[in-house]
Amino acid sequence: MLEQITTLFLRALNGSAEWVVGFVIAVGLAQNLVVLIQLLIASGSMRREDQTQNRETLWQQRAPGAPPISLIAPAYNESMNIVESTRSLLSIRYPHFEVIVVNDGSKDDTLQKLIDNFDLRPSLRAYDNLAPHQPIRRVYQSGRYNNLVVVDKENGGKADALNVGINVSRSPLFCAVDADSMLESDALLHAVQPFLSNPTEVIAVGGTIRVANGCDIRGGRVTRVGLSNKLIPLLQTVEYTRAFLVARVAMSELKVLIMISGAFGIFRRSSTLAAGGYDVNTVGEDYELVLRLHRYHRENRIPYEVVSVAEPVCWTEVPENLTILSRQRRRWQRGALETFFKHRKLLMNPRYGRIGVIGMPFSLLIDVIAPLVEVLGYVLVPLLWFSGMLNPAFALAFLALTFFFGIFVSAGALILEEVALHRIPRAKDLLKLIAIVLIENFGYRQLNNIWRAQGWWEFIRKKKNWGEMTRSGLGQSAKPVKPGPTGKPPAS
Repeated sequence: MLEQITTLFLRALNGSAEWVVGFVIAVGLAQNLVVLIQLLIASGSMRREDQTQNRETLWQQRAPGAPPISLIAPAYNESMNIVESTRSLLSIRYPHFEVIVVNDGSKDDTLQKLIDNFDLRPSLRAYDNLAPHQPIRRVYQSGRYNNLVVVDKENGGKADALNVGINVSRSPLFCAVDADSMLESDALLHAVQPFLSNPTEVIAVGGTIRVANGCDIRGGRVTRVGLSNKLIPLLQTVEYTRAFLVARVAMSELKVLIMISGAFGIFRRSSTLAAGGYDVNTVGEDYELVLRLHRYHRENRIPYEVVSVAEPVCWTEVPENLTILSRQRRRWQRGALETFFKHRKLLMNPRYGRIGVIGMPFSLLIDVIAPLVEVLGYVLVPLLWFSGMLNPAFALAFLALTFFFGIFVSAGALILEEVALHRIPRAKDLLKLIAIVLIENFGYRQLNNIWRAQGWWEFIRKKKNWGEMTRSGLGQSAKPVKPGPTGKPPAS
């Protein structure tokens, strides 16, 4: 009798093991199928668009009707990068723009460097109080550049600093850009195109973020595109290419774009203020704002459009070690979960159109379920295989899905970038990135999902702070960046 019960128990356990692994494989298949479809859609979209306009043609076509833009750069302890990045913003090729640097209560000499390098003087500039923020200490105007304004405020976090920038701005559009990032000179002319094509309905446009580590930078400009000699930035180069040239472009084409990177996005000021400005209580303020803009316009039946374009490029510094990278990815995961659950009523709700029935299910699969299921697979598949409870065919299917689709999609993104944008200058750089594609799926992807699972745990524990970050200063010596005294996320 005991032997029969044991046999039945082992059979049931074996059946359950295969069911669990089958579920893991199904989720992995759905995730990779979505990414494959995105690759096909992005490829078709970029083939239809002319990405090769020269600078003069671009200026002649778009400059006459280009609306004024306020460039808002929140900065917290950005002493290493603030002068170069501000010069970069001031050298943008655009007919009418102002640069607003918001010093979010920095504890280093960020503000003093701005004062010394740009001849800042106290200003009586008036500003609105339409979006919530911490108190402003002083507003400065540059004596050298009429279009440079610096705001010194008490620490409140990146979202809080962006709200200050929106209140101080005087343009119908504003561009949110990280203080440690650099825009290409024609980035705004490229990004403003959707606003020119559909001036009444386009409310937000996102561009492409590229990794600056390894590039030559002079005078706030990338003078030579290059690759880092370090493995961690190289892995992120492939990752960013896949995210921005595949996922964002495809979601935009389907009209379900729910994410514009906080490093570079252009928004209609009036629409953003109508929706309430940035949420100061989340570490995922960029994702949350875009989703709330969708929700506001759907609920009020206001026609609108959110777009991502491939050509506008913003260069940013990425972490160069696993410790800092893991903090960043855990924070991103927390921000995604905070936003998803805050707006969960949109999920499969036909009232919200494509966002409810396509965009939110996509987020549920990729942001909410996938990291937990993949990590579960990493633990269960080897364990059950070695215990003899799992059919080897299931294990091989899981491994094939994990590695083959990841390699295929990443390689496809690199090919798409080279064919459409010609952004990889040398053949040896392309070969190096192809090698990184192979490495990425044998360790890095697994680490990423483990970090995201840790982000889940931090979300459950309601952790709010960002943790200490490090800037290398794009080739300078590293320096830690600690959270602000409020415990809220720093401004960049």
